[in-house]
Amino acid sequence: MSGTTTAAAALRRRAAGAGANRWVVLVVLCVSLLLVAVDATVLHVAVPAVTEDLRPGGIELLWIVDVYPLVCASLLILFGTLGDRIGRRRVLLLGYTLFGVASGLAALADSAQVLIVARALLGVGGAMIMPATLSILRQVFPDRRERALAIGIWSAVAAVGAAVGPLLGGFLLEHFWWGSVFLVNIPLMLVSLPVGRLLLPESKGDGKGPWDVVGALMAAAGLFGVVLGVKRLGGGESVGSLLTVPPLVVGAALLAGFVRRQRRRTYPLVDLKMFARPAFSTSVGCIVLAMLALVGLELIAAQYLQLVLGLSPLETGLRLLPLTFAAMAAGLAGARMLRRFGPRRMVCAGFCLTAFAVVLLTALGRTDDCALMLSGFVLLGFGLETTLFGAYESMLSEAPPEQAGGAAAIGETSYQLGAGIGIALLGTVMNAAYAPGLSGVPGVPQSASVAAGHSLGEAYEVAAQLGGSAGAALRHAARDAFVHGLHVTLLVSAGLLLLGAVMALRLPRVMQCESEPVELPAPRDAADSRVSV
Repeated sequence: MSGTTTAAAALRRRAAGAGANRWVVLVVLCVSLLLVAVDATVLHVAVPAVTEDLRPGGIELLWIVDVYPLVCASLLILFGTLGDRIGRRRVLLLGYTLFGVASGLAALADSAQVLIVARALLGVGGAMIMPATLSILRQVFPDRRERALAIGIWSAVAAVGAAVGPLLGGFLLEHFWWGSVFLVNIPLMLVSLPVGRLLLPESKGDGKGPWDVVGALMAAAGLFGVVLGVKRLGGGESVGSLLTVPPLVVGAALLAGFVRRQRRRTYPLVDLKMFARPAFSTSVGCIVLAMLALVGLELIAAQYLQLVLGLSPLETGLRLLPLTFAAMAAGLAGARMLRRFGPRRMVCAGFCLTAFAVVLLTALGRTDDCALMLSGFVLLGFGLETTLFGAYESMLSEAPPEQAGGAAAIGETSYQLGAGIGIALLGTVMNAAYAPGLSGVPGVPQSASVAAGHSLGEAYEVAAQLGGSAGAALRHAARDAFVHGLHVTLLVSAGLLLLGAVMALRLPRVMQCESEPVELPAPRDAADSRVSV
């Protein structure tokens, strides 16, 4: 390497990393992401204990579970673009602080209302942390080859967090009270805050023009309405409910107004011209389709393992671990695969492998087939993580460095929307295929068949109330109908995944690894050497 090239590389690293070791920075960012990912799932196993202690109503219990992802998803664009404006490190450290305070409030909550407020504050903190980690990573690793490796590690940590949440929650509940699932965040945040303040570099966008406060609020309110409506539809709420279609319509209208407003502004909050780049828009679409398939399948798989095969929640979590380990392996190998095969072939192959795994799982029946399930879950985890890795890396590399926070927020929002739509869409397909199988069961009244058609769990309850041969017949029919619904849902998922493979053909054929121009930060006085939080 020539002296000029070496000097240029050194200058890029110093400008992007502000003197910090970028791999140490990656560790700090991954710890941040791990906390947020764990907190998204850790409460699920604690719901029975929370219900017994705080005695929340049905609506309150729904908000305790849903308010965290709902608030987090709706505020991602707001805080992602705010980080571009005032500094991504500053927003991240504020998110650390709020996350720690909210964790303490949730752990000590003595009523359902206090816990809902605390969970909402955790969502605000998570929305500060998630896009900031990815945008700082984009800034610290200007070389695309190194950035691909960093994103692979980052995505592997995300997979670990999602799997560790229920297992960690189950362990803590066996030894402590339910508040411990939140209290565990505090010591980690007490370490992350000073370490992050010391090691993380500050970065921001070009700062041109005023920050669009009205646009940010429109985006937040619009996303809140859309995600709320989608989650309620996915939860089985009727179309006529006030918490389904009205917020969905209002949210969609606000998002349409937000897009129109951004197109007219000289200095938009989010540069929508990024979507004119095929690699960026295609990557966002691939993220939505991949999450749409993954989350719906995980939900249905958990029901199959527990209600059809009769496994305990812990056994169910252990059965799903191979999927997580395969996803980790794909994340760690992603950088090498991206360099060798390029974004187009990598993402397309990931979708095709996942579709094959989904079709393979249609062989599952009423009996436990460990080998088939292990093979299917390993292929599913590896294929989906390959797809998500390639899509995230392409999306982030296509975005201008000054728009890194907004681009990261768009990617995370696509992730959340895909998850919500997946639960709603695949849940609807599952119910449509399941319910007809319970009509006309010998000895079962029509009213009982209708009630049993809502879900397999409810069918078991109705069967227990009926008892005798009618109850046994209903239970047998419900299991068969659920397995049939599972097969139909898997085939629909395979079709969506193949659609994603076709969409991925618009991605670049090769990974462009040219060095990016990075401007050196302007000299500062010693007193101004660090941005205060």
